[in-house]
Amino acid sequence: MKGILGKKIGMTQVFTKSGKLIPVTVIEVQPNVVTQIKTVETDGYNAIQLGYETIKPKNSNKPKMGHTKKANTEPKRFLREIRGVNIEDYTLGQELNASVFTKGEIVDVSGISKGKGFQGVIKRHNQSRGPMGHGSQYHRGVGSLGTMLPMHVLKGKKLPGHMGNVLTTVQNLEVVDVDLENNVILVKGNVPGPKKSLVMIRTSVKKGEKVNEMEELITYEVVEDAKEEVVTDTEETVEETVAEQEAATEEVTEETPEALESSEEVSE
Repeated sequence: MKGILGKKIGMTQVFTKSGKLIPVTVIEVQPNVVTQIKTVETDGYNAIQLGYETIKPKNSNKPKMGHTKKANTEPKRFLREIRGVNIEDYTLGQELNASVFTKGEIVDVSGISKGKGFQGVIKRHNQSRGPMGHGSQYHRGVGSLGTMLPMHVLKGKKLPGHMGNVLTTVQNLEVVDVDLENNVILVKGNVPGPKKSLVMIRTSVKKGEKVNEMEELITYEVVEDAKEEVVTDTEETVEETVAEQEAATEEVTEETPEALESSEEVSE
């Protein structure tokens, strides 16, 4: 088991060399710092604590600053635990980047889902509406609230209420690409949460450390040599155009005195 914290940037699409389109979510992974290592002897279980997104000391407090100072790092906005890891592979103050995961790995992504506000049972629990005729008097209601025997609403009854804004995990997503230059991980499909929200990427619970074979993606590179050739060609064409205009102007000026003499003879 391994994991890392990141920030959801948004969705886009990439293409393989065979022409297949893959919708992906872009997750920015800035360096994560191991701020604490928990062991069975001290805490009762094995886990690591990761700190993400540095903040100013004035926006933190003394307990948090003292906690991160043990790892020789600055205060962090987010602190999250990852259990089930091999703690021998980590040291206090170690920095983790996008290279934790490789192309083709299967991961689980967790985040806080988008809040929908107060919603009814049709949208919140996917219930069906009643007849829409004028005499129905029941269109989008809750429905029966229970039997006559208990004389109260049974516990767990699906009712209207606050929808969304809860911790959600999407399992078995595939890592399409890892861009170490831009600190970005591309994950196939969608992940929970709005843009710029915190997400946690972990090894898949069901698939383990399985790695799929991925097709090569089409990359777009800017060729500087081609740009230079275009610029030089443009400069040459401009110079040729200017030379032609100057030659044409000289011809006109040479012909002008002769034209004036002929016009004077005609007038006499």
